[in-house]
Amino acid sequence: MRLKKIFENAPEVDAIVLTNAASPHVDMSFFYVTGLISGIFEGCSAIVYPDHIELLTSALEEESARKGGFDVSVFRTKEEGETHLRSKLKGLKKIGINADELTYGSLLKLKKNSEAEFVDVSAAINKARLTKDKEEVSRIRTACDIISRVTEEIPQMVHAGMTEQELAAEINYSMQKKGASQPAFPSLICFGKNASEPHHSSDETSLKKGDFILCDIGAQYKRYVSDITRTFIFGTAEENQKAMYAAVLRSQALALEHMKEGVEGCDVHTMVKEFLDESYPGRFIHGLGHSIGLSVHDGGRMGADSDLMLEQGMVFTVEPGVYIPGYGGVRIEDDVLITEKGVDILTTAGKELQVL
Repeated sequence: MRLKKIFENAPEVDAIVLTNAASPHVDMSFFYVTGLISGIFEGCSAIVYPDHIELLTSALEEESARKGGFDVSVFRTKEEGETHLRSKLKGLKKIGINADELTYGSLLKLKKNSEAEFVDVSAAINKARLTKDKEEVSRIRTACDIISRVTEEIPQMVHAGMTEQELAAEINYSMQKKGASQPAFPSLICFGKNASEPHHSSDETSLKKGDFILCDIGAQYKRYVSDITRTFIFGTAEENQKAMYAAVLRSQALALEHMKEGVEGCDVHTMVKEFLDESYPGRFIHGLGHSIGLSVHDGGRMGADSDLMLEQGMVFTVEPGVYIPGYGGVRIEDDVLITEKGVDILTTAGKELQVL
């Protein structure tokens, strides 16, 4: 079914070749079409047809590759790999490539071993990956359940004087104990004024009374991810902090009320931005949300310049925020499945303001 979804929207090609370079330049669409969970598959390729897949894999990944039941060709040297690739591509006149993820070096290797015309089919791949099938939704639900349970534990993890890195370590440990294979991305823990930086990297900043505690975290389960953000206040909360939190929480509720199949993503973003600009002009500085799946940013987004129409089966983050440099910030983020009539909220951690 996944192969059919891609070829239905792709330009006419004889086959699609998904070629990986060295990590981290590994195309997650390789795992989308194969469904493989184990393995890294550096330097390996999937030759994709409408009805089957052929894998070209290193000996290092042979055992993992054979779990998919595909036709598998194994190479032990670079030269042997190119010989296999040349054989696989022989006779193909037009080959689809995922230009969004293909390195220039990998493209040169393909051209060296085939005289075919290469056609970018990344738009078709991205479109297919945007709407999730039952297995994908199931894995995302599990990732969301794991991270929701971890988030509920954060108030018990926090204590005065701990560093951002220490809280990140506690969170990462908890999620893996609960079944995550690893964090979906480096956990973003932001104390105090660091919370005004949306992608602040956790450091040795210590927690003190009155600080914001912004936790942007996610779990990976069988390659699929979750992404949640909760903001707390430590010790005592100022009225300004309470007002910021209330505004962000209300703005997210507005978004969730309006999201459903057939709604333009940019319209939801604009509505939220206009609401927040009434009290905090210019302080909502990013898009409202992005799709998740095999990647944390899975190809779709809700922003001012987005032309995406929400469709049933898409999974999006909804993450309004207000950021005041030198003071701090509030972000509240949940993962939702788009349905015909609204959204199914997949992350369940409470989000009323907690002063810890």
